[in-house]
Amino acid sequence: MRYKFAILFASLLLLVVVAAAGTKPDFTGSWVMDRSRSFGLPGDMNQTMEIKQTAEQIEVETKLIQPGNERNVKDVYILDGKEHEFTPPAAAGQTPPKGKRTANWLADKGIIVDEVTTAETPKGPVTTRVVRKWTMTAADELTIALYVDSPTASYEAKRIFKKK
Repeated sequence: MRYKFAILFASLLLLVVVAAAGTKPDFTGSWVMDRSRSFGLPGDMNQTMEIKQTAEQIEVETKLIQPGNERNVKDVYILDGKEHEFTPPAAAGQTPPKGKRTANWLADKGIIVDEVTTAETPKGPVTTRVVRKWTMTAADELTIALYVDSPTASYEAKRIFKKK
């Protein structure tokens, strides 16, 4: 009888662990960047995000705020692990680069987004790779680590957001 109870308890414990591991974070909501804890971005820039999430897709509207300049950037991440084409934003008057993106859920309460873009320039095509790691780092706190690798620069940036 004691062995049956032990097996039943172990089975229930395993079920709870597996269920907890499969829990995906919900990024839905309004987020405001904590400038004092973020790095690798222009010194006068602030940022807010509105996020809507479904089972396998995240829609993001980002507001980039600088003195005398405010712009909104909309984006969609399809979290199916497959490569999808997307059009990254371009500076005014420039042709947008072509992009391919893969987005996946992480086991540690986040997502990873891997992007490769190719822009046509007077000197030929320029390819840039950007990896974004979104992680719920605390209750109502989202950290986005950004790794950029291009022919002219490689750098890391981190943006920490608090839920409004």
